[in-house]
Amino acid sequence: MYLEIISNTDKNWLAEKLSKNIHLKDTCKWCDIVFLIIANGLKKLLECIHKMSNQNLSEPHEQGELHRSLSNRHLQLIAIGGAIGTGLFMGSGKTISLAGPSILFIYLIIGVMVFFVMRALGELLLSNLAYKSFIDFTTDLIGPWAGYFVGWTYWLCWITIGIADLSAIIYYLQFFNNGLPFSPVEGAMISVAAIVFIMGLNLLTVRLFGELEFWFALIKILAIIILIAVGLWMIFTGFTSTTGEVASFTHLWANGGFFPTGVHGFLAGFQIAIFAFVGVELVGTTAAETKDPERNLPKAINSIPIRIIIFYVFALIIVMSVTPWNRIDPAISPFVNLFSQAGVAAAAILMNLVVLSSVMSSMNSGVFSTSRMLFGLSREDQGPKAFGKLNKRAVPANALYFSAACLLLGAALQYFVPNTVEAFTLATTLSTILFICVWLLIIWSYIRYYTTRPELHAKSTFKLPGGLFTCWITIIFFVGMIYVLSLEPDTAKALKVSPIWFIILLIGYFFFYKPRHKK
Repeated sequence: MYLEIISNTDKNWLAEKLSKNIHLKDTCKWCDIVFLIIANGLKKLLECIHKMSNQNLSEPHEQGELHRSLSNRHLQLIAIGGAIGTGLFMGSGKTISLAGPSILFIYLIIGVMVFFVMRALGELLLSNLAYKSFIDFTTDLIGPWAGYFVGWTYWLCWITIGIADLSAIIYYLQFFNNGLPFSPVEGAMISVAAIVFIMGLNLLTVRLFGELEFWFALIKILAIIILIAVGLWMIFTGFTSTTGEVASFTHLWANGGFFPTGVHGFLAGFQIAIFAFVGVELVGTTAAETKDPERNLPKAINSIPIRIIIFYVFALIIVMSVTPWNRIDPAISPFVNLFSQAGVAAAAILMNLVVLSSVMSSMNSGVFSTSRMLFGLSREDQGPKAFGKLNKRAVPANALYFSAACLLLGAALQYFVPNTVEAFTLATTLSTILFICVWLLIIWSYIRYYTTRPELHAKSTFKLPGGLFTCWITIIFFVGMIYVLSLEPDTAKALKVSPIWFIILLIGYFFFYKPRHKK
């Protein structure tokens, strides 16, 4: 599927290059190959933008309805992109330092629970194709208050992540500024440029969003696959690092076992690792704009477990086999460190670009999700009517403008608070708490669906394994995760702040939504 982007002439050149023995340190040859793929990819992407822009204007427009423009190819890569969060690249070093090799079990446990949420989400969406997002089925199955809560909370989730992403973009761009921090004005300008760029792309067509996510996800996939390949080469050739450590799988248990930091370290690892999974439910927000959802949605959801095993568990096994867990610097990405040890001179540049693409992918997903949530809230009469209007390209433009305006607060943050490390931690933890609330409401909706509409469950061809038992296990786990977040001072701050949002929602629901609804 990925080689479709390369012309036949370039395919022959690439085959000739790969047929030769290219050493890992032959940076120029590797750069040629990577440049070829990127260049052909950009060419293909620009052709798609031109084609989609013209096509969307010529298609008959269904007044006021979202178009099913996303193909299986888009949905599959959106699912992968959601399952590979920025936390894997940016936070895995810190998580390893806290939990040691037990991080492998942490990611497996979280992955299984998130998969259960996704299976429940998939069965709910396919039980009634009139459901466009979480708002629709939570409103229908639990009540208007639930749709109001989940819609606005999910919107805030991505706004907080977007603001945190702005901080991350500035932080990683400092690498190209000779490691020097940007001035407040420069930081604010970078933030505004990133917001305008992402908003402009989302204003064109939904297929363009899918195309961008395809490429963003592809970059992350290629980075991890290359890391695994390089790591395996280092392990099987007995590579020795500059500190005298020989790469070996025995590092996984030779330095204190799989649980070297005890129960406290194991639980502390969950606090950071769970953030890496936020956004996996993005597949649910694209349901209204996906072609043939009965076939494509189950494919995307069922592929999540194998992706978690490959992109999280296997990648981290390689990282901790090359460098013992207690020698990994939490301040440096273990991905960059592995490539550097392999002697690939361009590793730092390439991996910083990969992380930047991952952050941009997160922002792209966030802007898309927030606009669709506001569109759904407006259609349920739970938000301003203006958010429910589509432009001539079937995009909820007003909702996009509002979300972008809120993200501009992040640009202001870069100006007034140049040192945003603590703000970044607060924003990501707050978003994790809010995402857990959204996941719990999805499970609650499933319980209502299972008990009040058994005929729909009986007819379903995509049932949640375990039914109600799985639901309660998932609920207990995520409630326990909220307790775990209270154990550390930095995450406890966000936990204390989160009730403010719930109070705002209560005021909005009882003093604005309900009185208007009664009329």
